[in-house]
Amino acid sequence: MAENHSFDIVSEINHAEMHNAVVQAQHEIAVRYDFKGTHAGIEFNKKENTITLTADHKDQLDAVLQVLKEKMARRGVAVNALKRGKLEEASHDTVRETLSLHVGIDTDTARKMVKEIKGLGLKVQAQIMENRIRVTGKKKDDLQAVIAYFREHGPDFPLQYVNFT
Repeated sequence: MAENHSFDIVSEINHAEMHNAVVQAQHEIAVRYDFKGTHAGIEFNKKENTITLTADHKDQLDAVLQVLKEKMARRGVAVNALKRGKLEEASHDTVRETLSLHVGIDTDTARKMVKEIKGLGLKVQAQIMENRIRVTGKKKDDLQAVIAYFREHGPDFPLQYVNFT
């Protein structure tokens, strides 16, 4: 009797590693010479999945963002999970930008991904389950082909493949 295999496609962030990356970036900003005496800073809001960057001017804000991205990469957190917000003026002649973390797969993107899976011509079924996509099939090779496809042609946010059975 043939057994069905499956896996889930999800988009998640390891919040502990993200927190560690933010703490390391805060520490580097506190001790770096070019940030001394400035209003440069980073705040992480776990509940809302946002990161707020503050700096004296736009160029300094870009430098703060670069420090954060370096720390995220070192901690193994996907940098493309960050979605930049709009730059806004803050108090004391500073600028602020709120970055959002991409968590979960929204319904429209999931529908497009399911359509792409069906277009591959493999003998697999894909179904949307809340903020994840479950892919099932009889052959593990077909499932691995789906994973390989999304590693090359995936969306612009990080995907993880979990719950292999």
